[in-house]
Amino acid sequence: MQTNFTPEQLTDPGVARANEILRACVHCGFCTATCPTYQVLGDELDSPRGRIYLIKDMLENDRPADARTVKHLDRCLSCLACMTTCPSGVHYMHLIDHARAHVERTHKRPMMDRLLRWTLAKIVPYSGRFRLAMLGAKIARPFAGLLPDARLRAMISMAPKQIPPVSRNDDAQTFPAIGARKYRVALQIGCAQRALNTDINDATIRLLRRLGCEVVIPRNLGCCGALTHHMGREDDSHAQAAHNIRAYLSEGDLDAVIINTSGCGTTVKDYGHMFRNDPRAADAAKVAGLACDVSEFLERIGLPEGAPKGLRVAYHAACSLQHGQQIKTAPKDLLRKAGFEVVEPVDSHLCCGSAGTYNLLQPEISAELKARKVATLEAKSPQIIAAGNIGCMIQIGSGTEVPIVHTVELLDWATGGPRPPSLPERL
Repeated sequence: MQTNFTPEQLTDPGVARANEILRACVHCGFCTATCPTYQVLGDELDSPRGRIYLIKDMLENDRPADARTVKHLDRCLSCLACMTTCPSGVHYMHLIDHARAHVERTHKRPMMDRLLRWTLAKIVPYSGRFRLAMLGAKIARPFAGLLPDARLRAMISMAPKQIPPVSRNDDAQTFPAIGARKYRVALQIGCAQRALNTDINDATIRLLRRLGCEVVIPRNLGCCGALTHHMGREDDSHAQAAHNIRAYLSEGDLDAVIINTSGCGTTVKDYGHMFRNDPRAADAAKVAGLACDVSEFLERIGLPEGAPKGLRVAYHAACSLQHGQQIKTAPKDLLRKAGFEVVEPVDSHLCCGSAGTYNLLQPEISAELKARKVATLEAKSPQIIAAGNIGCMIQIGSGTEVPIVHTVELLDWATGGPRPPSLPERL
């Protein structure tokens, strides 16, 4: 794609990177075939190619984002299926992230939009605040139908029926390896995940310890910055990321930073890019290089074979794992090695509609994508659904009676850990 940025514009590192990405695009349209919003809406401007044109026009003309551009950029899930499909290597993730930051700086949203986004940014990344908000949502659920905004109704409906008690395993501490120590790893404990489901971290710690890992929960660990990053709130996201970089590096030598929420993993692995023009660039790149999805790490160090359990597991591939991190086979291979029968739904490359805060800010599109995903998963007649991202688990779980658990919970169970608490006894 031909671009026409001025030399002055290209002195901005963000614009220079956008220029590189735009020039890689050859307008082929392969991305439209795998874009979930284009599948649902059928509008070229709701495809990656269409959004690229909008971003190019906005950035080249150095103008504030207009309402039309914002509407179509907001509808992007950041699922990154387009990056998997693109034959030209267009790094759409960096482009849409830069565009969203430009929108945040230059566009004044309607009051309700600003209020909702501010609320999400100030609550979801903080597990204590998020717990209180979910409690409030549970109390308000009987009155949800009276709310005038579909996004408010979505926020109320997404609150789980049961809010788990705080797990002390998420406190700063070190868990010794069981047997000889082979590895020393830090665990990213998450923010929303700590409030929504404490079983995932518990299972991760148990499994890693049995495999010879000393597991460190660093002091002062917080949100990785993913949620605010994808909302274009660069100051917030970079502050959160910098905080975590300091926390990890304060722990000394580590063999890996283990992440069991793939949406977080995609962002942490991109810290080197986020801080490329910052004095902390080397530290950020070091942490990014240590970051591993838990399935990626387990594949690396080896998992003992489990006895066949006779259970049919439908594996849902989170977009942030299969597209953002290009981890596609490890979770399925590990589940099979652990003794499960693994099946995949058709169109497994398509998003479930969770996408961070997308299901709260774009509830209608999200609901359509959820219905499609649940239908394809249930068509495989699974006894269990497995996924590697808490957002996907909450989204899919709200649309099916099939129990859904994190992949690591099943691997822990199959190799000596307890049955995942969310599984019924009949299985």
